[in-house]
Amino acid sequence: MVTEQVEAPESTAERVALWRAMHVQVDPPPHVLSDEVGLKLLAPEDDWRDRPDMDPEATSGFRVAIVDRARFIEDLVIEQEARGVSQYVILGAGLDTFAQRRSDVGARLQVFEVDQPGPQAWKRRRLVELGYGIPDWLHLVPVDFEDGESWWARLASAGFDPSRPAVVVSTGVSHYLSREATAVTLRQAARLAPGSTLVMTYLLPTDLVEDADRSGLKTSEEGAKASGTPFVSFYTPAEVATLARDAGLTNIRQVTGSSLGERYLAGRTDCPRPSSGEDLLVATI
Repeated sequence: MVTEQVEAPESTAERVALWRAMHVQVDPPPHVLSDEVGLKLLAPEDDWRDRPDMDPEATSGFRVAIVDRARFIEDLVIEQEARGVSQYVILGAGLDTFAQRRSDVGARLQVFEVDQPGPQAWKRRRLVELGYGIPDWLHLVPVDFEDGESWWARLASAGFDPSRPAVVVSTGVSHYLSREATAVTLRQAARLAPGSTLVMTYLLPTDLVEDADRSGLKTSEEGAKASGTPFVSFYTPAEVATLARDAGLTNIRQVTGSSLGERYLAGRTDCPRPSSGEDLLVATI
């Protein structure tokens, strides 16, 4: 009998989950996204909000950018489900909590969370311990990306139907991968059934980031390198569009992080603005 290896989530996934909780705890309502499930999963020490990377002022732009992009994707999934799309794939799922927070929508879908085996085993255990469980429509798909294992093949074995449309998202992942690895993902996405949608975030080169956000991006980059998960790839909007077209994707659009701030915080002066530096590629198959 093979024992499932359990590993704590990567520091980046942990930080995203805690920022989402911080948005609820320190930013005024109405909240862009209400998510403290990740905080419950992590169960950090009581002083977690005193960590330097949780400083309410210094990290406010990153915090809001994270919840803006999550809300954008959640709105897209709900919209596509209403149109009859019944599969939702989350690449590099980390501590994503859509299945726990929006089970009203998730129960009408087949949700596939693709992630490294060790952290995913940890998440599975915590979901069971906290009473969330693993409903039959939620599929945790372990894929060892470091060994070159194909997420496409593992999806099929987990019950994904390639003949039916799906929403496939990859957020906060591309900057940790080589361009060739991202190109492979895009080529696989181009094989999705007609009516499918791909959303992928990417980091902009420093010279395209607003001056006020450059020091924060540099700090994040240094922190990622120190934790063993360095940023590898940055893209201009033109470069990521070319990469997508070369992969066979034709119907593409780009969504800037600042436009999401305008969408979800329009007219508000009581909430931080999202930091610049991360945009989204949206492709319709």
